[in-house]
Amino acid sequence: MLIAGFPAGAWGTNCYLVAPAAGEECVIIDPGHQAADGVAEAIAKHRLNPVAVVLTHGHIDHVASVVPVCGAHDVPAWIHPDDRYMMSDPEKGIGRSIGMPLLGELTVGEPDDVRELTDGAKLELAGLELSVAHAPGHTKGSVTFGMPEAADIPPILFSGDLLFAGSIGRTDLPGGDMAEMLDSLARVCLPLDDSTVVLSGHGPQTTIGQERATNPYLRQVAGGQGASPAPRRGM
Repeated sequence: MLIAGFPAGAWGTNCYLVAPAAGEECVIIDPGHQAADGVAEAIAKHRLNPVAVVLTHGHIDHVASVVPVCGAHDVPAWIHPDDRYMMSDPEKGIGRSIGMPLLGELTVGEPDDVRELTDGAKLELAGLELSVAHAPGHTKGSVTFGMPEAADIPPILFSGDLLFAGSIGRTDLPGGDMAEMLDSLARVCLPLDDSTVVLSGHGPQTTIGQERATNPYLRQVAGGQGASPAPRRGM
């Protein structure tokens, strides 16, 4: 298994390229603001052949480079239908102007081929199996992508802005809802094995076990007694 990840752009959004091994097909997760160059470098370094872009949600910091990345490799983009509108109208997703200088650097719109994600779907892409879980709370169309344990590799959760190391995504933007966020944490994260590696939309990797023990929000939904919630990150 090869996972090449890097933080990109003004919001430091983690973009991931996932492949069975170097020199094979890959899936690109969340090519956000100014991620295109990093994607091209990772593809060249690991000799990868992209077959799809998959998106955890529609905020501009996660989708800003979808059009150039999909166009460069003639691949589809997968997104939940509830967040699809943000690809063409990113300012609706954050409830304010993102600023003319920054907007001038973005390619707003949809790639030629957009496919819609559904809860419980199993995507067979690049020799990988990605399990889709609808996880609203940060946005209405937020999803996570899970990968099963394989050989010596633990299970993996690409959590987007649902779960971070020590925190969660914000719920104060359009489409955000704390009750839905807590429900998604309980439904999507709590059943996972403690060994599950969490690769989130922002910040360092963690594990479900670490978050179950220390994350105040996950402790809350598990019925534990936690300290005051940590600050939330992400757009």
